[in-house]
Parts: sequence; structure tokens; C-alpha cells
Amino acid sequence: MKPIPSAIIIITIVALYSLIALVSCEGAEYTDNQIANAIYKAEGSEKAKKPYGILSVACEGEQDCRQICLNTIRNQRKRHAKHTCNLTYLECLAKRYAPVGVENDPRGLNKNWLKNVKYFLNRR
Repeated sequence: MKPIPSAIIIITIVALYSLIALVSCEGAEYTDNQIANAIYKAEGSEKAKKPYGILSVACEGEQDCRQICLNTIRNQRKRHAKHTCNLTYLECLAKRYAPVGVENDPRGLNKNWLKNVKYFLNRR
């Protein structure tokens, strides 16, 4: 049996490491603006009563609410980098942005938030 060249072994290790990093850091490949755009669409776009689904802070109009959304995305990236929760970034963001089982979600729609945001991220 012929030995495998060390270059092939190194390339394989780097490729596997990159794949593991991508899976464990889901969300890192998207910009804050891309995530905010996906949230805007998942929350109903221009038809939404509350742009970007912002309920925790008073905001006026699409631009004001977008800034609050962007602040949440950016701050959650920082929090996520500092703690260990065994969730991807987007899963961790979903728990903060649209937690399941909260009073202000009587119809239980938050359970669809992550799936919907991912859908719009992948349509970019």
C-alpha cells in the first residue's frame, strides 16, 4: 500500500476543521445586515404591525426599529462569544429575540422564528 502524501493529509484536516467551525458557528457567515433583513421578512416585512417584531423597546418606524434589531444582533454576538451554551449563534439569538412560551406570544408563533429566519437567510 502506497503512503498518503502529507499535503493531502494536511488539506483534509484543514477542510474538516473548517467544516466543524462552520457548523458550530452557524450565523457567523452572515453579516448583521443580512440577519436583520431576514428578521424583517420573517416578522412580516412592511405588513408587520411592529417592524422587525420589536416589542421590548418602543421604536418609531422601520429605520428606528431596524437599529434596535441590529443592536440586538450585535450584542448577542458578543454575549454568544463569551458564554458556552452549546447552541449555534442563530439558535442562541432565537432564544433571546423570540423565546418560546412567553406571554406576548399567545399563538405560539415564536417556535417558527428560527426556521423562518434561516429560510430568508438562505434565499439571499
